[in-house]
Amino acid sequence: MAFQFKKDLDKYKDLDEDEILNNLSAEELKQLETALEEMDPENALLPAGLRQKDQTTKKPAAPFDREKLLKYLEKEAMEYKDREDIVPYTGEKKGKIFVPKHKPIETRQEEITKLDPELEEALSSATDTELCDLAAILGVHSVVPSAQAYDGTGSKETYNNVIKGEKMVPVFDDPPNPTNVEETLQRIKSNDSSLTEVNLNNIKNIPIPTLKDFAKAMEKNTHVTKFSLAATRSNDPIAVAFSDMLRENKTLRGLNLESNFITGAGVQALVDALRDNDTLTEIKIDNQRQQLGTNVEMEIAKMLEENTTIVKFGYHFTQQGPRSRAAAAITKNNDLVRRRRVEGDL
Repeated sequence: MAFQFKKDLDKYKDLDEDEILNNLSAEELKQLETALEEMDPENALLPAGLRQKDQTTKKPAAPFDREKLLKYLEKEAMEYKDREDIVPYTGEKKGKIFVPKHKPIETRQEEITKLDPELEEALSSATDTELCDLAAILGVHSVVPSAQAYDGTGSKETYNNVIKGEKMVPVFDDPPNPTNVEETLQRIKSNDSSLTEVNLNNIKNIPIPTLKDFAKAMEKNTHVTKFSLAATRSNDPIAVAFSDMLRENKTLRGLNLESNFITGAGVQALVDALRDNDTLTEIKIDNQRQQLGTNVEMEIAKMLEENTTIVKFGYHFTQQGPRSRAAAAITKNNDLVRRRRVEGDL
């Protein structure tokens, strides 16, 4: 259904605009130009001077004077009559005047303690020494004068320091490791039967070649069952050397490599060596300088699941998955040891 105004526009379809413009006179063209120059007066985005064409034909009477214009506007505003109020203002105050309430200040009266006349007479005639002794017995430290209590000016017979601090117990550093490194190395090389435990913990000045010599000497030793190398600044080359030792040694039962500078690569070498070792029962590799990473922890858990002799593994896992697998593997190995012991007793 077509609208009526659209039907009225059909008669303008065949008009020739150029022919109409050619037939217009000069005055008609000027009127058309004036109409086309008009802009949108409702467009708020345009400045006021561009919303509509200036159609003022009157010439200015004088140049623009801002001060004169402001005075004229102020004069017009003052002469303009204000709108009368519906209820005229008379200045009358209505309602009650607000008076803030003042809360009474509570005065606290000190309670006066009354004693028996005999006690009053005894306390009034007591000396300072007797009062200090009585205060110390009752635990009333505030009775003791501060000058006597803390500066030590009181006599030796009085309690001149009622509040006594506990005597500080000195905590000494651990004594240095007395192990003779060179002598121990020679005893390992000579396979001394009396040497069953090597403790090199906290000896931080052992050269790396010397530590490698320890690992090389342990390959053929058949008496040392426990080797501790904690906090000796050992690094990955030392870990690789001891991993080679674990493949050859069949006597060592415990190895401690805690608190060193071993990274994931060194621990990976130890893990690979433990797959070929069936005599080691305890190993500690915790508290290294940097974290080992998820991949290394997964390899440790996989190795513990394959190994049947390790019953103690000193390492704090950072991931839940490897931690659970390692705990289950250690529990399984301990159960196997218990079964072997029971079967041996039978």
